[in-house]
Amino acid sequence: MRLLSTCNAFTSSLSYTSTMETYTSHFTRLVCPECGNPFDATVLQTFCHDCMSPILAEYDLERLGEKLTPAELRSRPKGLWRWSELLPVQQAQYRLTLGEGDTPLLAAPHLGASIGLKNLYIKDESSNPTATFKARGLVMAVARAVELGVEEFVIPTAGNAGGALAAYAAAAGKASHVYMPQDAPNINQVEVRALGADLQLVEGLITDAGRLAGQARDEHGWFDVSTFKEPYRAEGKKTMGLELAEDFDYELPDVVVYPTGGGTGLVGMWKAFDELEKLGWIGSQRPRMVSVQAAGCAPIVRAFETGAERAEPWEDAHTHASGLRVPVAFADRLILRALRESQGTAVAVRDEDIRAAEAEMAQKTGIFAAPEGAATWAAAKHLFGGGWIDPDARVVLFNTGSGLKYI
Repeated sequence: MRLLSTCNAFTSSLSYTSTMETYTSHFTRLVCPECGNPFDATVLQTFCHDCMSPILAEYDLERLGEKLTPAELRSRPKGLWRWSELLPVQQAQYRLTLGEGDTPLLAAPHLGASIGLKNLYIKDESSNPTATFKARGLVMAVARAVELGVEEFVIPTAGNAGGALAAYAAAAGKASHVYMPQDAPNINQVEVRALGADLQLVEGLITDAGRLAGQARDEHGWFDVSTFKEPYRAEGKKTMGLELAEDFDYELPDVVVYPTGGGTGLVGMWKAFDELEKLGWIGSQRPRMVSVQAAGCAPIVRAFETGAERAEPWEDAHTHASGLRVPVAFADRLILRALRESQGTAVAVRDEDIRAAEAEMAQKTGIFAAPEGAATWAAAKHLFGGGWIDPDARVVLFNTGSGLKYI
């Protein structure tokens, strides 16, 4: 039985983590994907300053593949930490949990039938703690940082990541500081304050929040868990790809449609598929990955369409889908490579189409999706109408959070 009390995350979840003491992490090192240089994984790391690139975790997959099987994983208690061998936290007592992971993959026959798509599914991340997929990344970043001695965190956020950091910092008994645009959804502001974090509202966008958070980090020595400015949020988001493979009995779907701000989940899932192939659990077939952005802020779409290797900052970013209002993606090279290697694409959708998609998803599936999640349906309709998606294709939309976070 998994305990979810947060009064003391490292003891209250003992009935969960004690079963995982034999789940030994096979994490070996950190590597820059651009220059190949290794980084010492036993100390805190940020990113490769030479390449201005994220750094990624690597595992001893050959050894792990000799001892771990999909059947064993299915027999474990539900939750993100059943994948501990493929996650970076070394000691079981630091694997704090608020119940994240193992979100449902839901068939959406009525929604799909409305356009002639026969095999449509939604991976619904709204059941995660703080009601969004951000829980996956922040639990991993906080757990590993605390394992390495961090006492105080800082993050710039469009809204939901701030709530997730505040929740996991509270669960770990640590302090957190959240820098958020002042026009972020009010519920995000209420949530961060309720969870005991220090909230600083910023005039401007997430890039402005990032600048001020960076200044505070340098002044106070706080640990910065900005998107891809540390290695472990991507490892938490990777579990979406691991679960998706398991959901389809290790035969991956044909198309994955994913809303992209910073792109941590897209990069994480692409990494997960590579690791599963090296374990021998899947073959070389991959889903075509689709990056969805708002028409008012679409740097990845523009870079993809022009064949660029980097995404230039987007001027005058605007959209009501606050998680997509990210003018610069630090992992732009990794995102674009995943799209191109998968023979995928990138799509920008208008705010009015996102709003219409929210209503359609709600009324035809029972899922009240966040606008970022609804954007995936708007994109899927566009791609299907243009013949890019076949009627028989197995298509997965990622709803990254609850629409309740935007009321």
